[in-house]
Amino acid sequence: MAVLIIFILLCLLSFLCYSLFFMKPKDSRDGRDLPPSPPSLPIIGHLHLILLSTLTHKSFQRLSSKYGPLLHLRIFHVPIVLASSASVAYEIFRDQDVNVSFRHSPPIEESLFLGSYSFISAPYGDYWKFMRKLMVTKILGPQALERSRRFREDELDRFYKTLLDKAMKKESVEIVEEAAKLNNNTICKMIMGRSCSEETGEAERIRGLVTESMALTKKIFLATIFHKPLKKLGISLFKKEIMSVSRKFDELLEKILVEHEEKMEEHHQGTDMMDVLLEAYRDENAEYKITRNHIKSMFVDLFIAGTDTSSTTIQWIMAEIINHPKILERLREEIDFVVGKTRLIQETDLPNLLYLQAIIKEGLRLHPPGPLLPRTVQERCEIKGFHIPEKTILVVNSYAIMRDPDFWEDPDEFKPERFLSISRSGQEDEIRDKFLKYIPFASGRRGCPGTNLAYASVGTAVGVMVQCFDWKIEGENVNMNEAAGTMVLTMAHPLKCTPVPRTLNLLPP
Repeated sequence: MAVLIIFILLCLLSFLCYSLFFMKPKDSRDGRDLPPSPPSLPIIGHLHLILLSTLTHKSFQRLSSKYGPLLHLRIFHVPIVLASSASVAYEIFRDQDVNVSFRHSPPIEESLFLGSYSFISAPYGDYWKFMRKLMVTKILGPQALERSRRFREDELDRFYKTLLDKAMKKESVEIVEEAAKLNNNTICKMIMGRSCSEETGEAERIRGLVTESMALTKKIFLATIFHKPLKKLGISLFKKEIMSVSRKFDELLEKILVEHEEKMEEHHQGTDMMDVLLEAYRDENAEYKITRNHIKSMFVDLFIAGTDTSSTTIQWIMAEIINHPKILERLREEIDFVVGKTRLIQETDLPNLLYLQAIIKEGLRLHPPGPLLPRTVQERCEIKGFHIPEKTILVVNSYAIMRDPDFWEDPDEFKPERFLSISRSGQEDEIRDKFLKYIPFASGRRGCPGTNLAYASVGTAVGVMVQCFDWKIEGENVNMNEAAGTMVLTMAHPLKCTPVPRTLNLLPP
């Protein structure tokens, strides 16, 4: 009898596992109108095709090149729709923007990092709309950025002096590390009105937590995909690692919050991000009542989005510039002409530096910080005439879209001039209205609200490095291979070079 009971339990467990992980979800349309699907294997679906490369965005790009710009894939039981062309992206964000403005449920809801409190991972609803409104008006809007411009100028001057000190000592510089310090200090100052303290280790702790968080992004993506079936079995992937980072952020940010509240009680009248969010937190008549965890999670989002992505972008662009001496020389000539040789480049110079703008855009086209844009289709719909079931994961491959040979001439070449011709002919609005071929910051309602800040931060950092220094590297060219294992596009071999001061007589800003 005992053997029979064990046999029955094993059969039930096997059926449960099969139904949760391996059985295709049923659809009333029987899959007849689903997008094309590459040949799959039993149980694992298309997992083997995706794992052909450790760079997921490139695996997806190869699949789309072979089978089409809109595909239906399956990883175990999980359906995924992959969009990889500008015309498909345009239709999605034009006709289905609200429908695809949702995220999958976070794997660890209580985490400050991409949990239920996070603006990045929050579902499209009252909280997300409230925070988005705060972001585009009082936190990252034009007037808010103008008020905080002095903070960024101070940190840019500090960045220049750090590089100059290393240049005088003939020390090499790891570009992404110095850029991370610049961006981290800038975000700190914009958040709480002061720099993160290097003496107390505060700045180092934040940078370390950002690094830990970014290393977890791919694991969180996998945990999100398999969250629901695993939850039924009482399993939570990577919970220990995710909550460890969350608790460290919580401890640090609670201390900063308390410090700021004490200053407010002493009649501190500030205009930093902390003031804005604490005012919303204390407003009994606010459209949405946020909590301290919402504030902390917002700052986690800002540190991650404002530090790591901008730093890797600066590194990629500097690598491209160093590999293209003629482009470097032309950019330097533009900066010398517009800015001169007696002061540092400033944000207010950027509108007049058209070639620098073109270089930043071209760098983002080739090396978007987030090459894959994951969404969830909330309700069933049609895209390009194909039926998309509700709750399907949608992945827009911005990397493939911005290297699509149907829309970009020499798509894998670094040619900033292509953006000069677009600007001069006034085609940018026309391109945006007909198809989405340039989406480094996503698009639609869930497009990045910090785009203007990113362009300003990256533009001035690259501008200072080109304006003030020559750069020596080992070997003839920078290795441009991409690193695996993260959802952010990073260099496999961090750019390390030695700055050499140019003969300039720079005045303090």
